[in-house]
Amino acid sequence: MCMLSNDCCLRTRMRTPCTDAGPLTMSFVEYKNLVEDGDLVIVRHASNLTSTIVRKDTDYHNKFGRFPCNSIIGQPYGSKIMAADLAGSRNFIYILHPTPELWTLVLPHRTQIIYASDIAMVTHMLDLKPGKKVLETGTGSASLSHALIRSIAPSGHLYTFDFHEERANKARAEFEAHGLSDFVTASHADATKDQFGLKDEVDAVFLDLPAPHLALPFADAAIKEKGGRLCSFSPCIEQVQRVCNLLRDMGYVDIQTIEVLERTYDITNTEIPEISLEPQHAKKAKRGPADAKIKPQKKVHPQREMVTFALQPEQKAHTGYLTFATKPHHSVRVRAQPQPIAAADAEDKE
Repeated sequence: MCMLSNDCCLRTRMRTPCTDAGPLTMSFVEYKNLVEDGDLVIVRHASNLTSTIVRKDTDYHNKFGRFPCNSIIGQPYGSKIMAADLAGSRNFIYILHPTPELWTLVLPHRTQIIYASDIAMVTHMLDLKPGKKVLETGTGSASLSHALIRSIAPSGHLYTFDFHEERANKARAEFEAHGLSDFVTASHADATKDQFGLKDEVDAVFLDLPAPHLALPFADAAIKEKGGRLCSFSPCIEQVQRVCNLLRDMGYVDIQTIEVLERTYDITNTEIPEISLEPQHAKKAKRGPADAKIKPQKKVHPQREMVTFALQPEQKAHTGYLTFATKPHHSVRVRAQPQPIAAADAEDKE
């Protein structure tokens, strides 16, 4: 479960790829220069992003024209492709190499997703780098999963779980199509019941659950005894309070909650008249009859161009709270006395 507002700046859609040519593989980790037959590419026009599969002897269509895939294959990524049937200044597209950031904006939404601002904070605060092992609960649409894999590849591994079996299967097929199978294990499990089969295994854990406090004991068992990092994404402050209290009782340290809010500014060049600071005459000369026919001339103030900025009227509001904590080395960890789980927890779990 990811509670997040939709991106209003980029309206995206996912084109359904053909399946008659067999399975396709496109790496989100290893980059290449030229577009090849069967590649998944990101298509950009103005502020619109879509994704499509480039296949030989087929066409990509949108409202700006027809774009033969044969004219795209062999072109460098980032190329500007003109429409074959229409001529005009707007009849073109850009072909971009897929990245986790771009995929977040065009992926098929199986659930609400986490966007780039929160993803960047998660990967930074979990101290991810190549070779790390990460446990993710709540695969969803795999928006975060792609970014986590990119951060820990090529020697790390991601274990991701989703309680919905169909979503887990779709995520597994998507990872395989994107060339990520060697870096991720996607499984179907209930994070509040199952123990994931991991013990003293991972360096970091990410929780995106309705009742994250119920999964904390299993996440704690999966983190290495020498210590690691944990993050919980929650849309409600009540969830945050419960998680923080339990983490404190479990002996975790460096507990902090962060809310990432974006502020977008409009930058414009504005001409502003210069104000004269010279003293003005106190009295104006009297005008005679001959002066009545003369039209007074307007004063022309010199203009100066300045850069101005203003907040956009519509801003992204609250997305969720990110709670981070550190599991210390087992030799210095101090646990509080265990407390019984309240009856309300069972209701949350349902």
